[in-house]
Amino acid sequence: MTLRPDLAIIADNVAQGSRVLDVGCGDGALMAALRDMHGVDARGLEIEAVNVAAAVSRGLSVIQGDADTDLADYPDASFDYAILSQTLQTTRRPDAVLDQLLRIGRRAFVSFPNFAHWRVRASLLWGGRMPVTRLLPEQWFDTPNIHHVTIDDFRALVKDRGLTVEGAWFLSGDKQTTSAAANFLAEHAVFLLKN
Repeated sequence: MTLRPDLAIIADNVAQGSRVLDVGCGDGALMAALRDMHGVDARGLEIEAVNVAAAVSRGLSVIQGDADTDLADYPDASFDYAILSQTLQTTRRPDAVLDQLLRIGRRAFVSFPNFAHWRVRASLLWGGRMPVTRLLPEQWFDTPNIHHVTIDDFRALVKDRGLTVEGAWFLSGDKQTTSAAANFLAEHAVFLLKN
């Protein structure tokens, strides 16, 4: 099974036999890979019923729920990792969701599209319209993205919260790129955080 590049980075960096909560797990592709490759005890929370059904059909433990409201129901430090991939920008309160992730998990992986990527900037500058890209394929009026986060915005939030960055990976297309000028050159970011 080939994982999306950000999910492959996460899968490569989750310790064998860990307990994982994948928030916004989609169809469970990452959870299945973690279970099959690393013997991980993976649980999932997903808002879309069709994705919950797809994940459950893979034999995964996934419940339907909303990251903005349902994370409060999980006990403190009940997972080794809490994962939020391409979901942060769709939540009503990303800062509160991040706090919940790090309350529930000893560490948290967070991945998101970078709205400061040069193609996004060029689209706004030259076209005057919200961009439509491979990673941001919806028009402004039907996108689930309600917060347009950049790598520098996220770094500032992490610093303000006093969190530790244990790892950071940046993607341009489907390939990893350096952290140099990541806010301008990376289309996607993956962070591993802890309190």
